[in-house]
Parts: sequence; structure tokens; C-alpha cells
Amino acid sequence: MPRTVATPLPRAPVWLFDLDNTLHDASHAIFPAISANMNTYIARVLSQNGEAATQAMIDAARVGYWKRYGATLLGMMRHHQVCPTDFLRETHDIGPLAALLRFERGLGRLLRRLPGRKILLTNAPNSYSTEIVRRLKLHNHFSHHVAIEHMHVHRQLRPKPSKLMLRRLLRKHGVAAQRCILVEDTLANLRTARQLGVRTVWVTQYLRMSDPIGTAPLPRTLKCPGYVNVKVKSVRQLPARLSRLRQSINHS
Repeated sequence: MPRTVATPLPRAPVWLFDLDNTLHDASHAIFPAISANMNTYIARVLSQNGEAATQAMIDAARVGYWKRYGATLLGMMRHHQVCPTDFLRETHDIGPLAALLRFERGLGRLLRRLPGRKILLTNAPNSYSTEIVRRLKLHNHFSHHVAIEHMHVHRQLRPKPSKLMLRRLLRKHGVAAQRCILVEDTLANLRTARQLGVRTVWVTQYLRMSDPIGTAPLPRTLKCPGYVNVKVKSVRQLPARLSRLRQSINHS
């Protein structure tokens, strides 16, 4: 009888899930509330000698720092010596989240269907993201919860899209980049992850604007960049695209 050769089992991926506008619709009410708080905070910092900061000054700081550093907070820290703890606390003080939260049903069942570990990787603060995940009833589905406070490299805050932070995260969890899949709404974060070898999924259904102040509308057609492996409208489409993602992992 011919000898049967065992087929090696495919390697289970490690999923890195973003939170806002990936697992829930932050653009509906949460982001506008945070944005208003951020404008108030930046206005207070920029106002000098009794002269109030103009809206143009506030917008220029928010967008300029966001484009330059990947996060407005980093620019406020570098150029205005802002305390990150204070900034995150005040900007995310938006009251009870229950009335603001909007999300799809069945997210827990979705995560159970996806093989492999799931890690929450969010630039949001820990207290806020913990409450959101609890209200989504997803806290038991993530092996680790990585919030912005945990994204330090050499004592410097390095949130997404930092390659240094992502490399350290992968080393800490003992996983090769090629085994990971980042599920995100933000293209800048997907681009740097793909440069490291991480597979990328772009979630688009909650996107409203192209900039953090809500003045640049999205293009009518969202073209899929080359560094995105899979584009989905909803994370609920992930099981149907798993074979494509898994094939790319096992052949990398």
C-alpha cells in the first residue's frame, strides 16, 4: 500500500484589530464629540497673551500634526509640551457611551469564526477602549488589549503607524509579521504594516471624511491601494475572504 503523507496544517493567523471605525461606527457620534473636545483643548493651548486661537489655527495644527506625525497628539507633545495623559483624558471625556455607540450585531460570532489569536490594537486610550469593547461584548475575544498608553518604544510614545512599535509588538508576542493580519480603516496604518510584511484588510463602511477635522470628503470611489491585501465594507465579510488571506500567509 502506498504510504500516506500527512498534509501539514495551515498556520493560524494572528489578527490585529483596530477599534474605532473598524469594529463600531465612531463617525456617527463618538468622533464628532471627541473632535469638539480636541478643538477646545488645542484652542486653549494655542491661545497666548489673551489672544484667542482662531479656528484656522486650530485646524492647521490638527491636520498638520496628523499628517506629519500620524497623530495630532504627537505634534502637541513635541511642539507645545502637552501632557499626553491630560490630552487623552480631556478629549475622550464625552459622557455615557451607550447613547453614542453604533455597531453591527453578531461581532462576537464573527470573531469566534476566525481562527487564531486576536489582539486589539488601538490608538485610543485604555479607559475609553475598554469601555467600548465591554459594551460591544467583545472583551473575551481578545487575548491582549493594546491601547495607546502601551505604545512606548525607548520611553517615547509611538502609536500607529509606527513601525518601531509594531516590530516591538510582534517580538513581544513571538509572531512573525507574515503570520499577522491587520484589520483597519486607516490607510496610513495599513501601509506601514504592509511594509513590514503584515497582511492588511481595509474596512471602509464607517469612513466619512479624509481628514480629522471633517473638511475633506472621501472620493466617490474608494480605490484599493496596492498595499491592501483585501478590501471589505464590513468586518462581517472577513470569513468569506479568509481563504484568500490565509493562502497569502501560507505562501509568504
